[in-house]
Amino acid sequence: MNRAAFTLSAIVVAILLSLGLREALQVAPIEATMGNIYRIFYYHVPAYATAFTMFAVNLLASIFYLVRRHSPTAAAADAVAVSSAEVGVIFCSLGLMTGMLWAKPVWGIWWTWDPRLTSTFVLWLIYVSYLMLRRLSESGQAPTLAAALAIFGFVDVPIVYMSIRWWRTQHPQPVIFGEQGSGLDPSMWPALLINFAGFLCYGALIFWVRYKLERARQELHEAQAVRSLELARAEAR
Repeated sequence: MNRAAFTLSAIVVAILLSLGLREALQVAPIEATMGNIYRIFYYHVPAYATAFTMFAVNLLASIFYLVRRHSPTAAAADAVAVSSAEVGVIFCSLGLMTGMLWAKPVWGIWWTWDPRLTSTFVLWLIYVSYLMLRRLSESGQAPTLAAALAIFGFVDVPIVYMSIRWWRTQHPQPVIFGEQGSGLDPSMWPALLINFAGFLCYGALIFWVRYKLERARQELHEAQAVRSLELARAEAR
């Protein structure tokens, strides 16, 4: 992505997020039960949707890396994996924080060990552990171990999604893909869909920038390794 494409993408993201903010705070109606606090919904749900999308990208890249880790494309797959995991953790953290801001006025507490909240917190811990493994391990096997951890970690994503269907939970029941269809009023859909688009595009833009940085880091590391090998050979002569 050149500078012009990046600038255009950033403008599109800014427009979508601005429109989403206006729709969420001014246009969307007040929810009958929870009032204005319900407007967090228009950010809470897109944040998790973006996080889950990035974790899915991480899963696919990790599988590809394990299958083709000796091929020339393995480095690119590894860069995709670590970049998507970082962006996913950012949006998962945003989802947790907006959830707590929502819970305090509605439930009277910031946090409860509800199945949905607990499984989401475990998911966050798994991917933070993934990033710590990538950051702190100096072993050459770190990418392989991290890829295995990523595959294990993604198992928690469907658990998080289905937790409010499988167990009795304090978390609200699904209003988008519920058993009786959507529970959203038609006037609420524009705010949600625009923020969905804005968050996904923003996440994709951050991911692309992080991916390019990771590829540059890999290339620098490879160049340093080659240079060190050449110096060692020169000294041995």
